[in-house]
Amino acid sequence: MNKPATTTDPLTLYGEHFNSRFLLGTALYDSPQLMRDAIDHSDCDIVTLGLRRQNPANGDGETIWQYIRESGCKLLPNTAGCKTAKEAINLALMSREMFATDWIKLEVVGDDYNLQPDSFALIDAASELISQGFKVLPYCTEDLIVCQRLLDVGCQVLMPWGSPIGTGQGLLNRYHLNALRQRFEVPLIVDAGLGAPSQATEAMEMGFDGILLNTAVAKAGNPPLMARAFADSIIAGRRAFNAGLMQKRQTASPSTPTIGQPFWHQHQS
Repeated sequence: MNKPATTTDPLTLYGEHFNSRFLLGTALYDSPQLMRDAIDHSDCDIVTLGLRRQNPANGDGETIWQYIRESGCKLLPNTAGCKTAKEAINLALMSREMFATDWIKLEVVGDDYNLQPDSFALIDAASELISQGFKVLPYCTEDLIVCQRLLDVGCQVLMPWGSPIGTGQGLLNRYHLNALRQRFEVPLIVDAGLGAPSQATEAMEMGFDGILLNTAVAKAGNPPLMARAFADSIIAGRRAFNAGLMQKRQTASPSTPTIGQPFWHQHQS
């Protein structure tokens, strides 16, 4: 059972409401217990799970799945590791059968070096899966035209990368990310490439609706503590965006008005 949304500022995806704007991956942790503790500290409502990234031989698969069920988080299966639209579609169908969910984080990798999405295959796979009733959350680049095509085939969420997966480089193309935010009104979630909580805050201050990450938490020295740091940074960035950031200036502007003379310089009659 998923956690009920109680916040006045929920994240809404495909008509479902979530308290947290933090989506957390379940791969790469040194142990299932560390993963469980990180999920607890993150306060996230959605976790991702990749079927092709699980290793049945190590016996962790069932433990991980048990911990995910106990967390109460919504499961977002992903198609990580797929290189063709056909592979991604088949894996999505398997995920729906195994996990009884029509939600899918769609990934189709086109380059082994930087794991950049294959935009052509991604659009083809998204179109087919949406026609079969899936709620598709596509991992894509920040390319404006690709994002428009994904919306055209029926995606109601976009998940552009900040930088290549696992690099921790942060937001490498702020201009195009800003362009996406200004152009599209659908939920936008930065997926991949963030390495520090400050980078998540920046994305949220830009008006992005959520953050999805894995490596930055799983490979931290203390994953649960890092999960909490990211959770706090995402909340701070969202609050700053809602509050309205001051406009940047080229020249200094005193915070204390200087109209007239100070009262102690005024003539005393």
